[in-house]
Amino acid sequence: MPDWGWTLVGVLGGVLLLWLALVASLWATRPDELRLRELLRLLPDVVRLVRRLAADRGLARGVRVRLWLLLGYLALPFDLVPDVIPVLGWVDDAIVVALVLRSAVRRAGPEALVRHWPGSPEGLAALRRLARLPG
Repeated sequence: MPDWGWTLVGVLGGVLLLWLALVASLWATRPDELRLRELLRLLPDVVRLVRRLAADRGLARGVRVRLWLLLGYLALPFDLVPDVIPVLGWVDDAIVVALVLRSAVRRAGPEALVRHWPGSPEGLAALRRLARLPG
């Protein structure tokens, strides 16, 4: 096999190992079933929240870009962990949403979150608890 072939095999093997490590870490840190159900119930409100925050011209451009990229990631038919894998398929999306929302709230402030939240106050409290957002 030529040298480039071995390089390609090494790169593909490394990517596979990183993906397996990601799946293993998601499995180890997966939320309990109650938290996952609560988060899935909040999903429509969270998507509307992200869309409203992304469209808010009062927020910094970097925050809006992150939120638009998040919406694009959620709309893609493929994920880091495929959705056909029970529980883990949705956990990676929840983790990505939580990380981006934490970053956006850190830059935009908690008042932007409250201003754009489309759901109930209880739903906002649950989102803050699940994503560990500042109150």
